[in-house]
Amino acid sequence: MTTERGTRRRAPAGAAVLREDVTDAIRAAVFEELAAVGFARMSIEGIARRAGVGKTAVYRRWKSKLALVLDLVEAVAVQGVPAPSTGSLYGDVRAVLELGAYALRHPVASQVIPDLLVEAARNPEIADAIKAALLDHQQGVAAVVVREAVARGELPEGSDPDRALDLIVGPLYWRLVVVRGDLPPGYLDDLAASAVAALRHA
Repeated sequence: MTTERGTRRRAPAGAAVLREDVTDAIRAAVFEELAAVGFARMSIEGIARRAGVGKTAVYRRWKSKLALVLDLVEAVAVQGVPAPSTGSLYGDVRAVLELGAYALRHPVASQVIPDLLVEAARNPEIADAIKAALLDHQQGVAAVVVREAVARGELPEGSDPDRALDLIVGPLYWRLVVVRGDLPPGYLDDLAASAVAALRHA
């Protein structure tokens, strides 16, 4: 670590230096392992084997597989995608749908998210982490979209961001995660137009 004077501060004697490349490899392995076997069957041994490291390397960073998964979910929340600002309600809604569809169709995410949601029903810690990573961020995005639409006169004062989020993301989540159907050409355009029409008459 370097101080403001440019001198290097020595790590405390005996402190463990954790290599970032190993940490990154373990995190990537967790996503792959979750997608392959699910949370219930996932093990520290399997994660270590997939990452090409020993179990000790994993336990030096996280005390359990639950702690590891919670850390990853929280990291996703911190790296949340900023709210779009296209200059129109339709453009913002369409951008939110595009990003959501990309995330939900990702090969790993499409396996990991449903499995973690099942585990969330059994484990309050996972439920809280999922809420922070998925719901809280999306609520923030919806609030910005609605606020800017109200300021432009596209939506009436008092429009509800939570209802907006339900109308925008709900159908997409149902189709990609629950039904696991394909998105035909023009689907996102039509869904964006339908969501905007519903918001204006809500």
